Amino acid sequence: MLRWWENEEDYRVLSKDREDDVKDLREKLLRAESLAGEGPLKDWRFQVAAETAPGEVVCVTGESFSLGRWNSDRVFQLKLDEDGYKWSGVAKVPLHKDIEFRYCVCVVVEPDHLRQVGRQIIVRRWETNSYPRKIPGTEESNMDEGSEIDTFGCYNHCERVERGWLTSETAIQFKLFNKPIELWKPKLRNRPVYVKLTPVHLTKANSMHDVNPAPLEETISLENMDLTDSQNPWPIVEISVMNEAEREFRPQDQFGRAIGDNDFIIFQVLMHNPEIHAYLLDFYVYGSHATDGEPPVHIGFSYILPSVLKSSEGQTVSPITGVKHRPIGQVTVDYLVVKPIAQVKCDMQTSRQREWKETWHGLDVGHRGAGCSFKCEIKQCADVRENTIASLKTAASHGADFVEFDVQLSKDLVPVLYHDFHVYISMKKKLNGLGDSDMLQIPVKDLTLEQLHLLKIYHLEEGRNKHARFFDEDLEDHQPFPTLQQALEVLDPTVGFNIEVKWTMQLKDGTYELYHPFDLNLYLDVMLEVVLNYAGNRNIVFSCFHPDICSMIRLKQNKYPVMFLTQGVTSKYPPYHDQRCQSIPMAVHFAVSLGILGINVHTEDLLRDSSQVALVKEAGLVLFCWGDDNNDLVTIKHLKQLGLHAIIYDKIDKIGLEDKKESIFRLEARETERVMIRALAEKAEKEKGESEQPSEVGFVQVEDPHYLDLDKSKKLRCPGSTSSFVTTAWSTTEANKENGSHGTTDKPS
Repeated sequence: MLRWWENEEDYRVLSKDREDDVKDLREKLLRAESLAGEGPLKDWRFQVAAETAPGEVVCVTGESFSLGRWNSDRVFQLKLDEDGYKWSGVAKVPLHKDIEFRYCVCVVVEPDHLRQVGRQIIVRRWETNSYPRKIPGTEESNMDEGSEIDTFGCYNHCERVERGWLTSETAIQFKLFNKPIELWKPKLRNRPVYVKLTPVHLTKANSMHDVNPAPLEETISLENMDLTDSQNPWPIVEISVMNEAEREFRPQDQFGRAIGDNDFIIFQVLMHNPEIHAYLLDFYVYGSHATDGEPPVHIGFSYILPSVLKSSEGQTVSPITGVKHRPIGQVTVDYLVVKPIAQVKCDMQTSRQREWKETWHGLDVGHRGAGCSFKCEIKQCADVRENTIASLKTAASHGADFVEFDVQLSKDLVPVLYHDFHVYISMKKKLNGLGDSDMLQIPVKDLTLEQLHLLKIYHLEEGRNKHARFFDEDLEDHQPFPTLQQALEVLDPTVGFNIEVKWTMQLKDGTYELYHPFDLNLYLDVMLEVVLNYAGNRNIVFSCFHPDICSMIRLKQNKYPVMFLTQGVTSKYPPYHDQRCQSIPMAVHFAVSLGILGINVHTEDLLRDSSQVALVKEAGLVLFCWGDDNNDLVTIKHLKQLGLHAIIYDKIDKIGLEDKKESIFRLEARETERVMIRALAEKAEKEKGESEQPSEVGFVQVEDPHYLDLDKSKKLRCPGSTSSFVTTAWSTTEANKENGSHGTTDKPS
């Protein structure tokens, strides 16, 4: 293996000059051709004030070719002025057309001509206001010295900046919790241990041609690590601790962070080529008689090699080697490897990850469609089989704003709607009766979609009770295991989807709900590709009980929001191993750390302590709730009075009859349609009047239609402060953008 690393350096001596010249010429020709297709051009100066870290640059993305057409890998890079705060640059944009754009803060990773042959753009932060900035087509230029300087993330009296997503890089998280460090020396056991993580490039570390070779002892020294970090901001290492003061990701301190018994710490590394990087954990303690300002003592180190990270998630136990090269303890680390989606590329035109309209509160969400249909007591069960197209349609027809359903993969990697991880299959031909000898329990993941549809399959409750619950499977909409794509295509597009991703959880006793699951990156990529390709403008929220699933969905795409499901403190269900799942405060810390929309909590927790509603809202999060306690009209009204944004409950067609309503998204779609019809009528009337007037010129300038009063609409963008800084609507965004309506709210600046 070492010889392979050393020999790779030979590729660096290959001549790249001619190849680069040809590539540059091709790009210039394509650029000239594309610019020519945009008509007359004008110079436009971009100026923005933004705080950046070392190695970060401010860029512009927009709908013109020079701004990259919203593609993250083709952003227009600005230059930092001498003042060290203002970024500026001049680009050519179409002359007589309004051009939308956004600012973003990026890290530019230059090619090494070894494994990475092209420049990579890493989006660190970007503006996500509901509507992009706009270059007016009526303005000839802004090249005057006194032109206005923009402020990053803030315009139209609103402010929204979000962290980026994975474009080409891989994110690796290392989690330390549940007393992960075990030291064998008695004098070290009761003293706080500080941990710092540093990626080590194995090719460079083992190359004989390295510019500044150093022995192992020097490579692990604190001084050399800090020097390397200051000179090269890539890879990026950040830390998050699950408490109110430290939950947002930030750079590490010089000596790392102390690990307490109850701490939950996440180190996150963003990098390319993780297979050639190891991860060095350095451990420090302060001397028993240390004075103020005295640095801690380096007591040892531990390596996590890339060969250990074989799957998308797992756990490793590594020895801690002391400074005298003797083992002094061990460290247990849980890891998560998050890769970007290869088949679908997200652009920067819009983002819905933190969008929530001010009027969206007290929404009704149909649990598994029209409700759970396999409970012990028949009177509590829904009349339609859960997680079927019929069940979803029933809930939608009775005013459900969202329909919630569970999704997992079949053996042939097709996302299907089903709640439980296992089913019973009949070993005989389909019969009305159930015998004791003809039932076999099998995981859903071990059956193909065709088998799920053709075999006689029973729910676990049916198999245990030997009593079939439904006999209408011959009707298409009542068939179990509909595909996610089918649901997206068949259901009314104004019906919101709350897609719960099913994944096995580790319980506190160490057991798992399901063993030998799919690879986690593959599992999520398949689901996300279906949603990104077939969702259209539908309002969609992802949710999951597994915090790592939430992390991965947030990192893999920039379009749809994520809700973290938590059961909190309860005796109804066995507790989970992960501390982030065990209480509402921990769920809040995790959601803020990740930058997701909000949390979905167990109602029992809120009924016991309703002050936790304020805790969630003060953190700027959206709050859903779930649980059997919700299946009561009085409780639902109480929860709405507490200010919850959405309540998930069963039998929405029965419980909600007294207060029958239409889905809020359907009402908004109808209102948007009225606005568009009215705007078109006004435009036609105006054009009719103009056609009757004699024209003084021989041509007419064609412009995009302006339907509404823009000055008025700007004032309506921020109608007031809200309890949450997450804002704005989804389904009406595109329609409103075309007719000039701005019925959404962003965080006031």
